[in-house]
Amino acid sequence: MTTPILLTTLNARYHHSAFGLRYLFANLGELKPDAKILEFTINQNPRDIVEAILSHEPKILGFGVYIWNTRPIYEVISILKRIRPKILIVLGGPEVSYETESQEICQLADYTIRGEGEFIFYQFCKQYLNHSVLPTQKWISGELPEIKKVLSPYVYYSDEDIKNRIIYVEASRGCPYKCEYCLSSLDKSVRSFELTQFLENMKTLIERGARQFKFVDRTFNLSIETSTKILQFFLERIALGLFIHFEMVPDRLPDELRILIQKFPAGALQFEVGIQTWNPEVAKLVSRRQNTIKVIENFKFLTQKASVHTHADLIVGLPGETLESFALGFDAVHGLSPDEIQVGILKRLKGTPIIRHDAEWEMHYQESPPFQVLQTKTMSFQTLQEMNRFAQFWDLYANSGNFKNTMMHFVTLSRRREEISLFWTFFNFSQFLSIRHPQGNGIALLNLVQSVWIYLTEQLCEDPDPIRESLIQDYTGYVKRDVPAFLRENLANQEARHKKKSPVQNRVQSTPKRQIRHLSA
Repeated sequence: MTTPILLTTLNARYHHSAFGLRYLFANLGELKPDAKILEFTINQNPRDIVEAILSHEPKILGFGVYIWNTRPIYEVISILKRIRPKILIVLGGPEVSYETESQEICQLADYTIRGEGEFIFYQFCKQYLNHSVLPTQKWISGELPEIKKVLSPYVYYSDEDIKNRIIYVEASRGCPYKCEYCLSSLDKSVRSFELTQFLENMKTLIERGARQFKFVDRTFNLSIETSTKILQFFLERIALGLFIHFEMVPDRLPDELRILIQKFPAGALQFEVGIQTWNPEVAKLVSRRQNTIKVIENFKFLTQKASVHTHADLIVGLPGETLESFALGFDAVHGLSPDEIQVGILKRLKGTPIIRHDAEWEMHYQESPPFQVLQTKTMSFQTLQEMNRFAQFWDLYANSGNFKNTMMHFVTLSRRREEISLFWTFFNFSQFLSIRHPQGNGIALLNLVQSVWIYLTEQLCEDPDPIRESLIQDYTGYVKRDVPAFLRENLANQEARHKKKSPVQNRVQSTPKRQIRHLSA
């Protein structure tokens, strides 16, 4: 089986899909019959990946490179170059679009396309396959494609993709903001696809059975006219059980959007809200504009008057941020009542202007992916290590929704402090967990249950009865499980618990399990 053009990448997980590869395929014109998309995951053995690639006998092999797959792709390419050096390997994607010359993976590959590559890759393949002509430079750049001429990729989601994978979509590209830690700060403008055609594509996907849509637009609510039309489109079809994820600007939520948002049922909408920092001085340092008063107002609306699942993002390690100021910001954001707070450690994405702070704020980053900050002038290496663990355990206990009732005990504990703080309350717990679970990941749910039980009842000597009640409800209420032996004491009066209705009734049927666990009864 010969496939002249093979488009491939290593996804983080199977249920992710390679959106960029489908764009490249869609814009190959007359070369589409000679091309194929082949997806792997970062957990697969590089030799097995090479074997699968070689079974297609490609002439041109295009790799989509991202921060999470750079190292495993390098391993695959290194094997290919040893045994099939004549295969032309072309890289593309955000991780190789900047600082290209200095990257080992780019030196190993034959060519690297920088920036949006739909038209450039087509021309590359056409010139080589039809005329045996190759570029004279290893690094290939071009003008941004005219957005309305870029052919949409949605028809190239297979039925298997629609059934088992995340369906990524975008109505626009670019971002008007200049936050220095983000690649979007390099965008010159926001460019929008033709809306009528985009909605027609969404209609076709829904007719084919798609029920979950993840918008990758950086600023979904930037154009109110566009976002209202998109929301109205999905609202008209919401009875089918749709789930839609948007990234939104946190301080921009006018009445037109609010009216529509209120009409969606619980579990249908998820908003990823990039707060990043609550510290105005830090925000100014990294060129982030944010109206805090508007953010508070908008969160109050989303949590009190709408049924939106909210996911707030915060970044640890920004220049000028201390652990104490981050703690204040975390508590402020928690006070807005988001369903999840994603705590991320700052990464130095290639090409981003945050490097201008390296000297003044003594920013030191890991040299290999994911390029996390290791130490700053205001956060030591040890502090950032502790925050890595905090982020991991917060995700396992709070964000997962597995401990919704038990987490309320930490809220109660936080209110007893001289200075009320959920951050410091959970930080102390994360310190305990880091000793009990030094491996960091792969911790079984039952072990997490036992650890929080020991911490609250033995370490802090809290009343065990309400904690037992909460843990049993969390562990057995969503999925039918046996009550763990260490929680079985004094259960005679608690059997009614097992007859309670699941807290996920009346949900939108396509809502992901993680979001379902955050829904109230």
